[in-house]
Amino acid sequence: MAGQIINRGKNKWLARVYMGLDANGKRKYHNKTIHGTKKEAQAYLNKVLREKDTGEFCEPSKEPLGKYLDRWLETAVRSRVRDKTYRSYKQLVELYIKPSLGDTKLNQLTPMAVQDMYNFMVARGLASRTVRYTHTVLKNALEQAVKWQMLRQNPVQYVDLPRQQKQEMKALSPQEVKRFLEAAIYTRWQVLFEVMVTTGIRPGEAFGLKWQDIDFETGRLHVQRTLTRGKDGKWKLEEPKTPRSRRSIPLPKSVLRSLQEHKKEQAKEKLAAKYYNDHGFVFATSTGEPLENRNIVNQYFKPLLRQAGLPETIRLYDLRHTCATLLLAAGENPKVVSERLGHASVTLTLDTYSHVLPDMQEQATNKLERMLF
Repeated sequence: MAGQIINRGKNKWLARVYMGLDANGKRKYHNKTIHGTKKEAQAYLNKVLREKDTGEFCEPSKEPLGKYLDRWLETAVRSRVRDKTYRSYKQLVELYIKPSLGDTKLNQLTPMAVQDMYNFMVARGLASRTVRYTHTVLKNALEQAVKWQMLRQNPVQYVDLPRQQKQEMKALSPQEVKRFLEAAIYTRWQVLFEVMVTTGIRPGEAFGLKWQDIDFETGRLHVQRTLTRGKDGKWKLEEPKTPRSRRSIPLPKSVLRSLQEHKKEQAKEKLAAKYYNDHGFVFATSTGEPLENRNIVNQYFKPLLRQAGLPETIRLYDLRHTCATLLLAAGENPKVVSERLGHASVTLTLDTYSHVLPDMQEQATNKLERMLF
């Protein structure tokens, strides 16, 4: 018999379906206890038999979610993402998902349980962005479980997320940029800050630049790689963040002159140094090693902000935001700005820098005024 209904008491029924033989030649059954009427149990049985005939049925796994997530991270995530991304995924799993749902078996995981976890995170005062990142990780993990036929469907897709909070974008005004760069004139890394604020490249892309990436004849900078550091502090060079992050950016003539002077000074430093491990980096320490974000921020960037009378809440990454904001506010085509930043699409650029759009709309209105009236 392919399937049967067995009475287990008042309003309690066992739906059993024969699933064939296992690897050891033993009979396998799918068993499901239905609390309700015999008609409801029969409906479930018919559904399972129908899915079995069409090849759509899968037996939900009884593996604990925490154990499954560990396996998913190692087998499906580690090999296809950067170390930094892998560590952030693992951190979200360890901090938020495992403590709430780690012991819950996959076949018992419900949308309500996931919703309770998100609500608890919000009640703890965590930002909606953190909840949404956690949701993305859990959703991806359970989608893989569906593909591996460990789940029939992803329970996360039925959960509501907290309203997304728009993060206020921090960018320097033209006058503030001038004050900052004037304060940096006599420092070692003036040229680094000039390059970042005029090209909009990410800090990791700036630290990963090599002299072969600077074309002094055409006046262009080529982004080919990014420098990352692991938890142990060791550095390595990786592919840029997205395919569009590989890009060529024209440099202002004044920045090109600064780079030429910087190259001469670096050459003198190499000759004078007792030890210099030349990796070819444009921006390197006195021994040739790549720069470390934390050291640049604490020893140079933050002191320069104080010296220029600027808020210390400005991050090194905000020089990238400054470049984009200044260009858009000046009326530059968003497509050009998007390509300079290496964004995946112009839509991402406009969504990120929507705070500039009102000024752009005002400029557009003024242009129409001049043309028509």
